[in-house]
Amino acid sequence: PKAVPPQVRLVLQYMGREISQAEMQAAVIAAWQSEGRDSAAIQTMDLYVKPEDNAVYYVINGEITGKVQF
Repeated sequence: PKAVPPQVRLVLQYMGREISQAEMQAAVIAAWQSEGRDSAAIQTMDLYVKPEDNAVYYVINGEITGKVQF
């Protein structure tokens, strides 16, 4: 039988603050939509968290980049 990967929940804790992977994804999707784009067009989302910048940098579909503050 093929092993099923576990479901993962990521939470970043830094300097008394906390943000979950789900919150990061939601913020990126909201930023994407605020630019008039359809969230259904997102096939891949790479997140790069920089706590020292209070930001999540992202790459959508391997080519479109941006950042959201948290």
